[in-house]
Amino acid sequence: MRERHGTGRTGWLRAAVLGANDGIISTSSLLIGVAAAGGSQAAIFTAGLAGLVAGAMSMATGEYVSVSSQADTEHADLARERVELQEYPEAEHRELAAIYEGRGLDPRLASEVATQLAAKDALAAHARDELGIVDRLRARPIQAALASASAFAGGAALPLVTAVLAPADTASLLVAGLSLAFLAILGAIAARIGRSSAARGALRVTFWGAIAMALTAAIGRAFGVAA
Repeated sequence: MRERHGTGRTGWLRAAVLGANDGIISTSSLLIGVAAAGGSQAAIFTAGLAGLVAGAMSMATGEYVSVSSQADTEHADLARERVELQEYPEAEHRELAAIYEGRGLDPRLASEVATQLAAKDALAAHARDELGIVDRLRARPIQAALASASAFAGGAALPLVTAVLAPADTASLLVAGLSLAFLAILGAIAARIGRSSAARGALRVTFWGAIAMALTAAIGRAFGVAA
């Protein structure tokens, strides 16, 4: 039976969770701040929609640039390793054998393992065991950017739809309550996918979400235009 591990999902999962959390927290906080300042329902919707679009694009851009930098580093390391394998094959063999010897193999077996792995795919062996680059964990900028933007937009849509459909006098409370509930669910799911405590995952994200909403509400009241 093939074992299933969570490490293969870390790239897109990190981007998706970060995007959804940011979408919920930033948009709900923005809506609550505008509402606390006495903004009309139209103003609240406009601010929320603008925040959704701007935030999704910002998340996509930031994620793409960040992961592209990681991908560039990986490509440069692989290119250098490819040249070294061509120019210094014996030194590279000794380097790979030393890695296996350091992991507990005796020198003769370590050299044999290095020889056999290099015969199949020397660059892959060095990428994995010397550089720590594994194909399923490679940096994928476009995938990360799309996941981050989509997750942000999905997360931001939840408080935005709530604000539009809720009665004006209770919109802020409903947005805050449902947003915290969404955050708790998302945090629990992400924690379970990562084989961690669901309760701890839910608590840590709702804690910071509640602080963000409270701060924007206070700012809205302090600079509000309503009588």
